[in-house]
Amino acid sequence: MAVNQLTPVQRLKNALNAESVQEQFRNALADSAPLFIASLIDVYGSDRTLQECEPGAVIMEALKAATLRLPINKNLGFAYIVPYRNKGKAEPQMQIGYKGLIQLAMRTGEYRYLNADVVYEGELKSYDKLTGHLDLSGERKGDKVVGYFAYLQLLNGFSKAVYWTKDQVIEHAKRFSKSYSSQFSPWQTDFDAMALKTVLRNLITKWGIMSVEMVQAVDRDIEADAQREINEFANSEE
Repeated sequence: MAVNQLTPVQRLKNALNAESVQEQFRNALADSAPLFIASLIDVYGSDRTLQECEPGAVIMEALKAATLRLPINKNLGFAYIVPYRNKGKAEPQMQIGYKGLIQLAMRTGEYRYLNADVVYEGELKSYDKLTGHLDLSGERKGDKVVGYFAYLQLLNGFSKAVYWTKDQVIEHAKRFSKSYSSQFSPWQTDFDAMALKTVLRNLITKWGIMSVEMVQAVDRDIEADAQREINEFANSEE
């Protein structure tokens, strides 16, 4: 079968079969490499927009997740390979989920607790911005999300909680994400997950203990966010 007649999934499999690619995944994941590669094929095969991306570019983004030892299964929420439009062309980018941030932080061995979640109407009793004390013992009144919290406690006893209202998150996203209103933006497709990651990243980078791996992951995630903003802004100017 000619190369141009191959399906996108077949092209990806052919690229993954290259010994140099296999070696890179083995170096990053050892015995777990075959399982990760199988997961990548599943993710690629289930996303038609991702299939518009060049297989080689998808593999490079997947390797970023592999080097951080974060699975890319969408249902797990640790890391994603997300297709974005740049001048009409689909381009993949690895994006860390909030669970991935938690995983990387916990690997430092310095955290006793680390959590982030949505806050429903009625649950919030009080939040002391000075001390960081957060009381969520109120009774939930329904399914309306009013805010998001992130909390950490270190083994040395230090603890900190951060709470943002939903309006604060939206204001932040509009200010720092030029792609906020884009139909391809994860802010439109999975707002809660993006909100949790934003609040959690704010907490960890300001108050948490970060390993070299964690610093690299956060820097890479911010760089990916910035690059998406540049692409979205450039496209909007044309």
